[in-house]
Amino acid sequence: MRNLLTIADLSSDDLQELLQLADRFAETQTRDVKKVPALRGKTVVLAFFEDSTRTRTSFDLAARRLSADVVNFSAGASSLSKGESLRDTIETISAMGVDAIVVRHRSSGAPQQVAQWTDAAVINAGDGWHQHPTQALLDSYTIRQRFGSLEGRRIALCGDINHSRVARSDVDAFTKLGAEVVLVAPPTLLPPSLEGWPVSVSHDLDQVVSDIDVAYFLRIQQERMTDALFPSVREYRAHFGLTVDRAKRLKPDALIMHPGPMNRGVELDPAVADDERAVVLDQVAAGIPIRMAVLFQTLGPGQFESEVA
Repeated sequence: MRNLLTIADLSSDDLQELLQLADRFAETQTRDVKKVPALRGKTVVLAFFEDSTRTRTSFDLAARRLSADVVNFSAGASSLSKGESLRDTIETISAMGVDAIVVRHRSSGAPQQVAQWTDAAVINAGDGWHQHPTQALLDSYTIRQRFGSLEGRRIALCGDINHSRVARSDVDAFTKLGAEVVLVAPPTLLPPSLEGWPVSVSHDLDQVVSDIDVAYFLRIQQERMTDALFPSVREYRAHFGLTVDRAKRLKPDALIMHPGPMNRGVELDPAVADDERAVVLDQVAAGIPIRMAVLFQTLGPGQFESEVA
């Protein structure tokens, strides 16, 4: 695997292989010394052109725990502020002999463009509304850790589907791993066309809440909206938020998930966010072994056993 740009780049076998590799890296994270020498001598640049807490930090930790050298590129403190183009910026970074560039950008398709301008491996850490493949991998890993498999599980993706790169990547990953996905949202928060999406759709959370294994809630991305797509946040919560009453109707072993950042009291009531079935922090923790697995697959020089001793 040279680059990871979209979940479409991966087959179901590829997904399973990455999840199994993440299992093995997760084991190394229980040791007193969490570092392994797998990527010693490699240089990973985190080129984030959009704000991030979870993704940037976990990629940073993942690379360092593989013994790679890490460079955090700050767009605001770079020559971009002087008018330098993205292409010239990437070619400048690449000319310094780096091995991988992890890219987050507000424009859909930016990582694909970056891959055309560099010989370094390129990993998409989220681009516009398009894709967030490592988020889908860590989400799949979290579900698999609880249920053993995604096969036959019914997963509801609830909220702002249209503006969500997480939703697009999750649908691809979950269905490739055998899950059934239902999108739950008002019509105004769904994509204009769902042609080719292997999903069903509901506009009524109350109709599906008692019959799902995973309730996955997405943030309303008001920063990406140019129109008023629902009457008010209060009305949105009333119809599409996971309230305490709705949470009582979930299966006892159902999972409550959210990619963060979370708007408590909108997507999830505060008490629901702290419910024992909520695995939001498990998702965060899964980001490290998953991103270790992705970096190792793109840059690792050999077999797992010889590189992690």
